[in-house]
Amino acid sequence: MDKRVLFDFEIEFTNGGGLQGQAFRLDIDGDDIADEELAKYIVEDMRLLMVGNVKILNKQIINEQHKRSAHHADDTTKL
Repeated sequence: MDKRVLFDFEIEFTNGGGLQGQAFRLDIDGDDIADEELAKYIVEDMRLLMVGNVKILNKQIINEQHKRSAHHADDTTKL
C-alpha cells in the first residue's frame, strides 16, 4: 500500500488574508515528510504567491493508494 499524508494547514499571505485546508491529502514517497517540506510542496503545487507563514496541523501518515505520482517539493518537473 502507498503512503499519503493527511493534514490541516493554514497559510498567511504577506499582503493580507489567508487560506486554510482541512483533511487535505497528498501522496508521499517513504514513511514520513517534514512539515517544512510539506509546506513548500503545498505552496509550489498550488502556485501561491506572497506567502508568509505556513502552519501544518494534525499531520498523519496513512496507508492509501496514490492518486497521482508521488512528488518531492524540490522536483518541479511533476507539477
